[in-house]
Amino acid sequence: MTTSKGTIQGYNGIAINDDKHTIKFTADSGFNSEVNLEFMAQSGFDTYIADNQFRKRNPLFKESETYETAQEKRRLKRRKGKPRLFTSDDFHYDKVTQTCRCPAGNNMWRSGINVKSHNQQYTRFCGYLKDCKVCPLQSQCMRKPPIKTGRQVQFKQDKSHKQLSYIDKMKVKIDSPIGRRQYSKRLGAIEPVFGNITVNKGMNKLTLRGQEKVNTQWQLYCLVHNIEKLRNNLH
Repeated sequence: MTTSKGTIQGYNGIAINDDKHTIKFTADSGFNSEVNLEFMAQSGFDTYIADNQFRKRNPLFKESETYETAQEKRRLKRRKGKPRLFTSDDFHYDKVTQTCRCPAGNNMWRSGINVKSHNQQYTRFCGYLKDCKVCPLQSQCMRKPPIKTGRQVQFKQDKSHKQLSYIDKMKVKIDSPIGRRQYSKRLGAIEPVFGNITVNKGMNKLTLRGQEKVNTQWQLYCLVHNIEKLRNNLH
């Protein structure tokens, strides 16, 4: 398993529940893969499975420190608190709509198409000067304060015209207002299950080895959780 502290040998507990028998299906980023998304697309379910970058594309989280990775924290420590400069990977480029937002969540304008550089064509975007001058992330985005132009960034053009993957389609869906609203319901549906099992029941880690033993231990805790739910519904 890949964690914030590196790769460990272990298991991950999986749980499924429903919110009043909804026909919409949501799952966290651990299930976001081309194979899974293709299967769900053919299943007929209205599916919302986020990728591991969807919060960075959401302007509501642009000032949140909750999703800062341990890797970034270690990098800040090595650089004595000085953050690395943003690269094109930190900008939110939508190939479908040909739009771009900077890490601070501000829209950028498309300053050039078919820009040639090193035998490669790029689409170039530029930040609005008025935004870049007052941006709180300026020191992490530009080496010098902007004077005549905002931050520029460019992306390689895809000339293959290949069909959008299921992952790309899900990004568009999960970033839509409806997608964000539906996915946010996980906080009140599935997260309390793990909260009850890990905190109230004390199951914060698996204590056995081997898939069969671990699966039995996890199912016993899930069984206790479900019995408790049934008991509460009787009152």
